[in-house]
Amino acid sequence: MTHKVTHHTRLTALLIIFTFSPFQLFTSSAFAQKRQMAEAENYLRSGKNYDKAEQLMTNLLKDSANQQNPRIYDLWLQAVEKQYQAINEKMYKHQAVDTLKLFTLNRRIFSIAETLDSIDARPDKKGRVSPDYRKDNSLRLLGYRPNLFFGGAHHLRKGDFPTAYDFFETYIDCARQPLFTDHDLMNTDARMDEAAYWATYCGYRMNDPVLTLRHHELARRDTSKLDYTLQYVAEAWKQLGDKQRYAEILWEGFAFFPQSTYFFPRLMDAYTAKGNYEQALSVADEALKADSLNELYLFAKSTMLLNLGRNAECLDISNRLIAINDQMADAYYNAGTACLNIILKMDSRRHKKQIRKMYQKAQPYMETYRQLAPEAKDKWGPALYRIYFNLNLGKQFDEIDKILKK
Repeated sequence: MTHKVTHHTRLTALLIIFTFSPFQLFTSSAFAQKRQMAEAENYLRSGKNYDKAEQLMTNLLKDSANQQNPRIYDLWLQAVEKQYQAINEKMYKHQAVDTLKLFTLNRRIFSIAETLDSIDARPDKKGRVSPDYRKDNSLRLLGYRPNLFFGGAHHLRKGDFPTAYDFFETYIDCARQPLFTDHDLMNTDARMDEAAYWATYCGYRMNDPVLTLRHHELARRDTSKLDYTLQYVAEAWKQLGDKQRYAEILWEGFAFFPQSTYFFPRLMDAYTAKGNYEQALSVADEALKADSLNELYLFAKSTMLLNLGRNAECLDISNRLIAINDQMADAYYNAGTACLNIILKMDSRRHKKQIRKMYQKAQPYMETYRQLAPEAKDKWGPALYRIYFNLNLGKQFDEIDKILKK
């Protein structure tokens, strides 16, 4: 008996195919996944082709449906660890190895393990968290962790600051990773502060203020390098345009290191740029408490006193400075200018003799300044013109007049 195929029959058949196709695709996909995972396990047991095992797992992870499967990440982690251990073993045997590859694999181990841990630690339906891999992985990875630091140092020596930064940051970041919760790395790892310092240094060398500041609080704990850390931090705030924090860091650095050639001059510049001479003078006074004979500090105080119109005090400090170093040109200029400023405050009718004496006092200061700084005509020229004119020194006056007219 023949059966006539109707339109309804064909439609039913198509619906059956359509209904079961997704299931068939799923089982096919699941089978392929299991097959590739089994293949990777075979590579891991074979003692070779670990890179092929890694490739199988990374290919599986290209499919979003596999990206929450902790077993895939576990096999990937094992594949990379095996590659790392193979190179490490050659090093112990004093065989030639690719050091760069060793460090790269080391960093990849931590990236994979931390991702695995985040998936493994997802709460169940009742909100309970009970990761299966964490305890063993954290203990094992602690043995690999020093090479994150040494990897950073390796790239630092080569001047590859971005890569060095990544290594140091990975080293530091372990402290906040749930994977290492039981180990309190922030307080038990003696190298943590130094890693933060080098990360800060790399950020500074990359001219990236955000990266420079990211770990600076931790870097401060490395007191052996605090002078430099504060310098990098100050430059970062300056680059970001935060004048207040820039000044605060300069003050902090100056308080710790008053004899540093970095903090004092920049702190003085920060205040003088705003015309805050009183504050700048207080900086100079603090500096002189640490070193009363320091020429830079004495000159700074002399200049601030001059700016504040405290000319007699300026003259006194300038003379102290000249006694220490009679070749410092600007000390003579400050002294001579202080004398001329004192004259401006005198009554020209009542103090003629005192005024003449003060011009005579200013003369050797400015003449010495001219000898020591012959190129600074715009400074000693008008001053000597005024001195020679008021002392009626015709020959000297004519010479200066010609110089100024040129």
